[in-house]
Amino acid sequence: MKILGIGNAIVDVICKVEENFLSENNLTKSTMKLVDETEFKKLLSNLKIEQTIAGGSVANSIVGLSQLGNAVSYIGKVNNDELGNKYEKSLTNEKVKYCYKKKNESIPTGTCLILITPDSERTMCTFLGIAGKISDKDIDENAVKNCELIFLEGYLWDEGNPKKAFEKAISIAKKKAMSLSDQFCVDRHKKSFFDLVNNKLDVTFANEQEILSLIKAKNFDEVISFGKQIGRLLVITRGEKGSVAIQKSDVVECPGKKNLKIVDLTGAGDLFASGFLHGYINKLSLKESLEKGTDMASKIIQKIGARLN
Repeated sequence: MKILGIGNAIVDVICKVEENFLSENNLTKSTMKLVDETEFKKLLSNLKIEQTIAGGSVANSIVGLSQLGNAVSYIGKVNNDELGNKYEKSLTNEKVKYCYKKKNESIPTGTCLILITPDSERTMCTFLGIAGKISDKDIDENAVKNCELIFLEGYLWDEGNPKKAFEKAISIAKKKAMSLSDQFCVDRHKKSFFDLVNNKLDVTFANEQEILSLIKAKNFDEVISFGKQIGRLLVITRGEKGSVAIQKSDVVECPGKKNLKIVDLTGAGDLFASGFLHGYINKLSLKESLEKGTDMASKIIQKIGARLN
């Protein structure tokens, strides 16, 4: 296998909403909020579902990598319930090897409500369900050892069992990449994330806000200095300003694509990571990898959902 993804196995439920739906439900636009099962059902009761699909940030990236012709696999914890079965089927249909054995659990499979406002921004309400209970026992050692690189998501990191799962995977993997996922995650786990980025990861993906927050930087020049100093690969997306890869003394920039008809920003970062990792694992240059990431991200934001096909 080229790449093994380890992430929150979440079934995405995509709905279109008006701006006032967010304010009426005390939701902050463009953020991710964790909710319990009761709140999730209450939100969903007033909505029309556009699409249901196997999601989770890293799962989206792994499907993108599969569609680019890479041999990939995935570990994510689901229940042996209807949504869990749909989740596995959705991945195997995309030629992703699912390296997790489902068991009957007391907690349901995780679900994420993706609310798309008329300006194409997405606001997420996530009921983690069993996904957030992943532990070191759920990590298939052979799957980790048999891949060239593992790709992790910041959304999955939490003290206790998820942290043990991360640590086990990192300790036996050949190469490690991770996305910081969301500013909410960065602010919640700043010390742990800083240690991972500084000492353990080969590749880190972040957007500009996440990396500024992580290193408490006042401007982007400080981010570039930090990237050069850690000597690991730091890949940063900057919205309309494009993206940057920093590795030791190399600072490579790639502009964003212009005049796109944006319909939904869901999956933009996930598919950017697909394109970049495709380049990275297939020995393309940093510039070519950034271009592939930009190409994938620009395609996904012109359609609804996080799947290209």
